[in-house]
Amino acid sequence: MFPQDPFILLGVVNSKLRDQYDSLDALCEDLDVEADTLHETLSAIGYNYNEDLNQFR
Repeated sequence: MFPQDPFILLGVVNSKLRDQYDSLDALCEDLDVEADTLHETLSAIGYNYNEDLNQFR
């Protein structure tokens, strides 16, 4: 469902967080995705979730 390339994944996830979801938990629950998997994949390229901004930075 999600792109395998972590940089494309970053864009997709941040777009969904900006446009459709109030939190990472809401995105993960709705799309049946593990938050830990997103954290691991995106932290490997230097991005971490910022709850206040509701995006990976």
